[in-house]
Order: sequence, then C-alpha cells, then structure tokens
Amino acid sequence: MTVTQVSAQELFRAAYENRYTWNKNFPGYTADVTYKQDEQVFTGKIRINANLKADVFEVEDEQAKQVINNQAWEIAIHRIRRSFEETHGANTFHYGVTDETGAVEIFLGGKSEGDRYKIRNNEVCLVHRHIHGVVVTINTFSSQHTGEGYLSHQYDSVYHDPKTGEQKGGISQFTDEYEKVGDYFILNRRLISTETAGQTSTQEIIFSNIQLLEPVAA
Repeated sequence: MTVTQVSAQELFRAAYENRYTWNKNFPGYTADVTYKQDEQVFTGKIRINANLKADVFEVEDEQAKQVINNQAWEIAIHRIRRSFEETHGANTFHYGVTDETGAVEIFLGGKSEGDRYKIRNNEVCLVHRHIHGVVVTINTFSSQHTGEGYLSHQYDSVYHDPKTGEQKGGISQFTDEYEKVGDYFILNRRLISTETAGQTSTQEIIFSNIQLLEPVAA
C-alpha cells in the first residue's frame, strides 16, 4: 500500500479556502459603534458598503474616528473573497516542522519569500508575514465555526523589524465575537489588550444595531 502525502501547497490551499468570507452578493451594512479606550468612551456609526469600503460617522474625536475606521477597514479586508490563485499564485510552498500540538509549518517562496504559516485542523493557526516594512506574527488560539468556514476568535499579534528582529510596539491580545445577520456573520465585538513595557492598555469596540443594506439592483 502506497501512502501519498498531501503537498504543502494542497494543505495550505485547503486551510485558505476554509476561512469564512463574504460572498459576491454581500450587500454591506450599517451599525452603531461604541469605542472604549481605557476610561474614555466614544460613540458613532459605521457603514461598510458592498465594495467593502468603510465610512465612519458622528465621531467628533479625530483620533477615535481614525481607530474605528482602521478597525472597520480591517474587518472588511479579511472578509474579501479572493481565489487561492489570485492571492498565492506567484508563491511556492514547502514543509517545515510539525510542533507538539500537531501544527504543520509551511514556508513560502516566490513572491512571498520569507513568509511562513502553521496549519492545524484545516485552519491557519500562525501567520508570519512581511507587510508594509515590518514583520507581523499572529498566533490564533481558538476559532468560531460557522458551517461556511472558520473565524478567528482569540489570537495575538506582535510586530518586529524585518532586518534587526527588534520588537516594535507591544503584544496585543484580541478576542473577536460575531453574530449572524441575515446570511452573514458580522463582527459585533472586539476586545484588544496591549502590553507595552509593562503597561497594559485596553480597547473595546462594540458594533450594535447591525443592519444589512438593501442589495443594489443589477
């Protein structure tokens, strides 16, 4: 009996295609937003359009508005559905080691040379990417299963200088919670706790009254 090992590319593709994303019929949505930065509280509204562009309204504090806008953009960018070929067609894949949890390391070559991931239970549980002049490392500890793919629930992130390896900023711990609105799972709460030089700051973003937009007629 011959045992055929799945290629690194096939293993990575399966996990990539197992992520939860919004389909082409996603109409966009509006929501009320509450942003808490330590003891400060800001409220307003957001709109994410069908093209996944985000707008923030009724937030007077410019710094708070920028934070909310960045979070809304990040929410949308991770739900965009792109084919594996679009995203990784210029990359090569090869196996690294398997750790004690059963997570399989995969190194990328080609366009994304230097990036690496870990796959466990058909999910990406570690991301190590070069992006915008820094290296970001994200470890995912738990996920939510939707029946249409998984969503990260608890994870952390840290940035390093790609040349020196020096850590940039603190380590941020995230907890994301989702609700199903119509046919779509949408983030309704994100808690971020960041430790920098022994000091911890907390941010919480709550999205409520989430309403899908009316589909645009073809």
